[in-house]
Amino acid sequence: MEKNINKNSTIDFVGFIVPIIFIAAWAILPTLLDTPKYLIPSLSTVAKGFIDFITGSYELSSYSGSFLSNALASTYRVVVGFLIASTLGVGMGILSGYYIYIKRLFDPFIHIIRMIPGIGWFPIAMVWFGVGNKTTIFLVALAAFFPIYVNTLRAVNDVDDTLINVGKLLGASQGNIMRTIILPASLPGIFSGLRLGMGVCWAYLVLGELTGVNEGLGAVMMDSRMLGNVDMIIVCMISIAFLGRIFDLILLAIFKVLRPAELR
Repeated sequence: MEKNINKNSTIDFVGFIVPIIFIAAWAILPTLLDTPKYLIPSLSTVAKGFIDFITGSYELSSYSGSFLSNALASTYRVVVGFLIASTLGVGMGILSGYYIYIKRLFDPFIHIIRMIPGIGWFPIAMVWFGVGNKTTIFLVALAAFFPIYVNTLRAVNDVDDTLINVGKLLGASQGNIMRTIILPASLPGIFSGLRLGMGVCWAYLVLGELTGVNEGLGAVMMDSRMLGNVDMIIVCMISIAFLGRIFDLILLAIFKVLRPAELR
């Protein structure tokens, strides 16, 4: 019964409860607790800063009206990094999941590299690529590769061997088995990895934009920290959250087109 209600409802209003409580607490608690504005800016201040960031109508800072250019710069780095990570992660995950000798060859090394934290790659990335987009894209792609690879490998490994054996008995080639059995069966797991990878891309964007790039939401966030502009930091956090959610919904829409029955 509960599942049918969720399927037939166009909007799940339950999902609005926590955001409404959070916004109400943000509007009320700082005043009640007399929290300094440099620690937690008021909701109205952040809202005004967000509007100014988009429209430039209040001219509150040097970033007034610069949302679009900074958002486009960050989006470009995320999209390029995600495409690199997804191509390599899905490709390596499928091959390692299907061919045991490829897994034995590459999987141990990949998991060793995976243990190095993203911040640990920051100095060497600066040496290799210098200041600019290349360093940011490298860090974003590297961080996103691992969840995509691990989830894809697991999804391919979980495909029922009976289906593969039946395909072989019917004379299907390796390519046909991959296209008609393995990929459809592993698609939910692959998209789970892609969604995780996309989230990691936006998370590591800020680290990548520490390299001194001129534009980007992460760059604005870091400059605002240096200037003590806390409300602008929160505005950038909200912007990254919304953009990340939009891209997550895009992935869900693509998955719905490819595999409507599996969408939840």
